[in-house]
Amino acid sequence: MLLDEIGPIAVGTRLRMLGERLMEDATKILDLYGVPTKPKWFPVFYILARDERARITDIAEEIGHSHPAVSKTVREMVKAGIATEAKDPSDGRVTWFTLTEAGREANQRIQLQYEDLNTVVRGMLDQGEHHLWEALREFEGMLDEQSMWERVRTQWKRREQRKVEIVDYTPQYRQAFYDLNMEWVQRYFTVEEADRAILEHPQEYILDRGGRILMALYQGEPVGACSLVKMDDPEYDYELAKMGVRPAAQGLGVGYLLGQATLDLARELGANTVYLESNSSLTPAIRLYQKLGFVRVPHRPTPYSRADVHMAITL
Repeated sequence: MLLDEIGPIAVGTRLRMLGERLMEDATKILDLYGVPTKPKWFPVFYILARDERARITDIAEEIGHSHPAVSKTVREMVKAGIATEAKDPSDGRVTWFTLTEAGREANQRIQLQYEDLNTVVRGMLDQGEHHLWEALREFEGMLDEQSMWERVRTQWKRREQRKVEIVDYTPQYRQAFYDLNMEWVQRYFTVEEADRAILEHPQEYILDRGGRILMALYQGEPVGACSLVKMDDPEYDYELAKMGVRPAAQGLGVGYLLGQATLDLARELGANTVYLESNSSLTPAIRLYQKLGFVRVPHRPTPYSRADVHMAITL
């Protein structure tokens, strides 16, 4: 069988095919017991039989389906004469749905089907080496904790991060350093004189004064930059500044890799504290700094009018 050859990555296809196979049998079983309903109506039908009446919102919440999907099912049941609707006498905005006389008769017939089907399914589950029902419950629980998309994205991110290399700045990266940082400043703020001075003259303003610059390369191309600026300050040794990541590479976690590498470099340089400035509108950036270990500190004089968040870390 092809699905056996493909393996676990075809879990969605296999479950869909299994569902279609069971739905086909379910239609025949309903006919066998003379129950005039459809398999896809079952969850809604069960709730209406159990609770006598229900609103579409309540049904959708309980069975985990969307409101439009449940509304479509209920309308089909109403059209087939299995269910009926009525406005709440005390609140005309509320519509209740109940089983009709035909629906209640169908519920009586379906009880024998429930009994026989329960016996058959339990027998199959007990006969198998693995308990499918418990395995499905466990698998669904894992998906509730983290969706398949989130899990695959995490795996993708790990693989792509192995293509990211953090290297020391050299003159060949001067334009990339300028472009990466100028890009994000222009996207969110007005370029200030302090921006131009550092970005146009990184050698004089950062490197010659005892600072360092790191570049992030993805498959050899510059996608991020971050600098350590030496501070003449009794409280802080270096400032983490001019961190920029190309938008197309932001899903790779380049900012975190750069931040970690920059703090590791600060430790190698003998730093005890690292300071940074940001803006309160840059929520993702502030979350990144917090993840790296930075905490907010009192405001201090700054050449940037946009800097309203001040943070620091003790190494």
